[in-house]
Amino acid sequence: MTRLLLDTCAYLRLARRVKPLLGIAFGQKQYVLTVLPDVENEVLRSGRLRHLFPWFSTDEAVAAERLAQAVRLNRQGLQELDVAAKFLHDWVVEEVLSFTSRGRTPPSPVDCRVLAFGQVHGAAIVTDDLAMHDLAATFEIEVMHGHELLAKLRTAKMIDNDLVREIYEALERNGDLPVTWRTAKHKAFIKVFGPGVRSAS
Repeated sequence: MTRLLLDTCAYLRLARRVKPLLGIAFGQKQYVLTVLPDVENEVLRSGRLRHLFPWFSTDEAVAAERLAQAVRLNRQGLQELDVAAKFLHDWVVEEVLSFTSRGRTPPSPVDCRVLAFGQVHGAAIVTDDLAMHDLAATFEIEVMHGHELLAKLRTAKMIDNDLVREIYEALERNGDLPVTWRTAKHKAFIKVFGPGVRSAS
């Protein structure tokens, strides 16, 4: 089994439409998706996220799946995670200019906690946050983009072409389509969207 941990935004982009999403093994590597309980706290504390994703609390089936499949750690596991997350966040604070100089928002404490879980417990992290990708590369933490996960779900027949199109359309409608997803649309999903229109040379 290969555990994939979704950060908050990656979860929010998929959870409303991909059902079931968490706790189901798929693909040759038997990927299993999960989230940290921090996702719950991060959304409920944010008025903006609660406004953009009202289904997070009102869709009882999605909430039940999330609560049932969230990561559970014993006291030692939590302590190890806390130590690793603090180290990563301290490093971010020290190197903050390396993020802002590239126009990126430095990873938050929750972001660092997500990456720390991957570092300590051997999970790959699913995130579209490029600053998190930068931090992960520094410490050799495995990460992938949300569109890469979407492609794996499609290959494993967990979702079909219609649902891929529906997810893309919803993200575009909400102004939440990352640049990396836009780039991948006519490459990773060429059988769904076609090759796209080439600009004149």
